[in-house]
Parts: sequence; C-alpha cells; structure tokens
Amino acid sequence: MIHESHKDKVLLGGSFLTMSTFKHAKEMGVSGIISGGFDYLDLSKILGYSLGVAITGSERIGPSLIITEGFGRIGMADRTYKLLSSNASKFASINGSTQIRAGVIRPEIIIPNEEVSDESNDYKESDLAISSGSLIRVIRAPYFGKVGRVRSLPTKLTKMESETMVRVAEIGFEDGSIEIIPRANLEMILT
Repeated sequence: MIHESHKDKVLLGGSFLTMSTFKHAKEMGVSGIISGGFDYLDLSKILGYSLGVAITGSERIGPSLIITEGFGRIGMADRTYKLLSSNASKFASINGSTQIRAGVIRPEIIIPNEEVSDESNDYKESDLAISSGSLIRVIRAPYFGKVGRVRSLPTKLTKMESETMVRVAEIGFEDGSIEIIPRANLEMILT
C-alpha cells in the first residue's frame, strides 16, 4: 500500500509495523511512520545496537518512527487512531526522540489546527498536571491503554501488590469500572 506518492509523507498505521514494511517505506522516501507496535529486535537491527535508557531519535535510520503502544504485536489505542486518522492529509510534524529515564522525553506529533477560534485553549502549567477530572490513559499493565477520568487523588501513599508505597489515583474507566492506579502509570490526555 506504500508507493512513490508517499515520499516525504508521515504515514499512520493502526497496528503492528513489520520490518519489511518499514524497509519498503524507507525505499519509497517516507518521512515518518506512526504505528501501534514494533518488534524490539527489529528496532535493534535498524539502530545497530540494543536500545537502552539513553536518548534515541537522532539516528539516521530513514523514516522517523513513533510507536504509540510499545514493543510487540500491539494495535494502536482506538481513541489515538481515531484522533490521528481524523487529521489525514493535513500537514504534520513528528519527533520520535525518546528518553525513558529521569528527564523523560516523549515522542511528539504536531498537527496545526487551522480552525482555531478566539476562544482557543491557553494552558497554564497547572492545567498540565493530573488532577481530579483529568482525562488519562494508563501506560502500564494490567490496564494498559485504557482511557478514563480521575475521580480522586488520595493524599496518602498506598501499598501496591509489589509492596511498594506509591501515590495513586482513583480512575473511572469508560466501561464503568473503577480502579486504583499508581499515578506514575498514567498519562494525561489534553482535549
């Protein structure tokens, strides 16, 4: 499905990206690929080394690569796919730079909104912190990929199954279930 007309484009793939598809996209001159999952060993082959905790994303491997869910045969979260695909054929800029230790750097996808009104959202720093009512997505198992709203943020540390004491959030999920999730396992979704 990838051909010469995709040269210099950012492609959206809603599920697992294979190494052969990545190589073909590179041959066609694709600028970037956003996909749900990718094989860790294939990424190591592309990079020429095993991925660690260092910053990655500045290598010259061909198309920039953003994996929204992680390593393995993982499909993109439905909400993420719908949001990105609703912007098909629009100008987009992506940055796949990632660092997974202190000073976390997350990949970025920027799509200008040409329909901005005078009532545009001006976010304050406090708007970017998870708080009661925040729309969130869980980024760790066993609720990985689920989207919900913060119902409360208990102030006391909570003992988890691992015996660690952590700050948690009470999350109400879209399916009506309510769970206690470590705050470190949440990412906020700005709307």
